[in-house]
Amino acid sequence: MSKIVHPYAHRLIILRDWKSRWFADHKKYCDYLKSDVLLREYLEKKLRGMHVSSIEIERSRKATRFIIKTSRPGLIIGRNGEGATKLKEDILSKMNKLNLQKAEDFKLEIVEIANPEADASIVAYMIAEGLEKRMPYRRVIKQVIEKVMATHGVEGARIVLSGRLGGAEIARTEELKRGSIPLQTFRADIDFRRERAHLPYGDIGIKVWIYRGKIFADKKKKEN
Repeated sequence: MSKIVHPYAHRLIILRDWKSRWFADHKKYCDYLKSDVLLREYLEKKLRGMHVSSIEIERSRKATRFIIKTSRPGLIIGRNGEGATKLKEDILSKMNKLNLQKAEDFKLEIVEIANPEADASIVAYMIAEGLEKRMPYRRVIKQVIEKVMATHGVEGARIVLSGRLGGAEIARTEELKRGSIPLQTFRADIDFRRERAHLPYGDIGIKVWIYRGKIFADKKKKEN
């Protein structure tokens, strides 16, 4: 029997890297893990609406680095870097509140995503934004999937909505697919994301798969 696996976890080490990169002994491991989970949850809530793709955390003995990947860096950085400075202060104050271990050297990096329509996290948020504005769900997913398929390098996309669609009494699932999504192929570069649209009659679940072609070892060698 086949098992459903998370496309990101399925390709860890082969194509993807961990979103938290550090090494710790058994004493520090629990503290670091708790810190990563709580701070990621805090930042995802705080930066909702700023088209954030992922939040990566790197740690060494004395330094901690947060890498925020977004398609709209200007919204986070603000004028003359005021937004980035305030965000850094907010993270440090949140660490104090939660009694989390602070690093001597704390860095915050904001990285721009050049191709947002090929990123599942940003596409899922675009759908959630459309649904929260009370637009018809069929129109939203059709417009978004057309944008995604028109993007260079995208070979397939799939969007699944589930919940009380259109305010119906009975929850159901709606799906739209274009191109191919080879989930079992390891070298297939598939980006996946879950998101929620918060509506007055309940949340609507959103799942997005984007297939960006196959990655071969030869390509990586040439790039290096």
